[in-house]
Amino acid sequence: MTKEEAISRLTDTIAKFVAYTGKQLPDDVRQKLKELGEQEEAPLAKIIYETMFKNQELAVALNRPSCQDTGAIQFFINCGVKFPYIGELQDILREAVIQATKEAPLRHNSVETFDEYNTGKNVGKGVPTIFWEMVPNSDVLELHTYMAGGGCSLPGKAMVLMPGEGYEGVTRFVMDVMTSYGLNACPPLLVGVGIGTSVETAALLSKKALMRPIGSHNENQRAASMEKLLEDGINKIGLGPQGLTGKNSVLGVHIENTARHPSVIGVAVNIGCWSHRRGHIVFDKNLNYTIDSHTEVDF
Repeated sequence: MTKEEAISRLTDTIAKFVAYTGKQLPDDVRQKLKELGEQEEAPLAKIIYETMFKNQELAVALNRPSCQDTGAIQFFINCGVKFPYIGELQDILREAVIQATKEAPLRHNSVETFDEYNTGKNVGKGVPTIFWEMVPNSDVLELHTYMAGGGCSLPGKAMVLMPGEGYEGVTRFVMDVMTSYGLNACPPLLVGVGIGTSVETAALLSKKALMRPIGSHNENQRAASMEKLLEDGINKIGLGPQGLTGKNSVLGVHIENTARHPSVIGVAVNIGCWSHRRGHIVFDKNLNYTIDSHTEVDF
């Protein structure tokens, strides 16, 4: 296979995967929605979950996106420094998004800021957004894809807490965001919390938290305990499915953190809606791939 053929193959595979993730939710999201739906007792809440499941069935049957807002496409990359197409990867991802937009199809969601026009291709200045991490002594490409919709992006918020606010301040910040904006993001929600020194590190960590499988926990026992406490607290708000009240408000709470400056805590929240459209695909140097986010892949 020539380099040109390899690039074409990689572009086509990523494009098909992006399109597919807009139509079929990840296994863990579907399982969690089923679990939460079975716990509801109120007639309206049960009807909403039944509608969600019917929506998913129709998306697959009709080969159409499961939500009309297919978001702004984001990629989180762990790329081995020896991956043979690392130099072409940014162009590959951009072209894959254009291809997926036509083939899925995906709604046109890339508007050039200040110029105020829609590119019609889901690409633009800095879009798709690509977050890079280089992996030494590796020739593997690990790719998380994500559709950042308008509703689930709306509650996003980051700040640096005043000295002395501590973890109580983190809790207060998260709960303030959820009680102010959570209703707008199509519950039940996946809540990503980032904790670091500054707003930019906390914000990136909070989005990375959304890439974790539902049901996973922070490796730090204290952080994992805080995840559970926040999950219980947000559920007690009673947002319920689509914000129309119910027993459960979240799919889960994920915290990602780094070390920080001793006098400050940067904290951020990012949200995934019930239609949490993320995917995880890994390529080896020969472009063989494995997908662990979806077991029923068909493209």
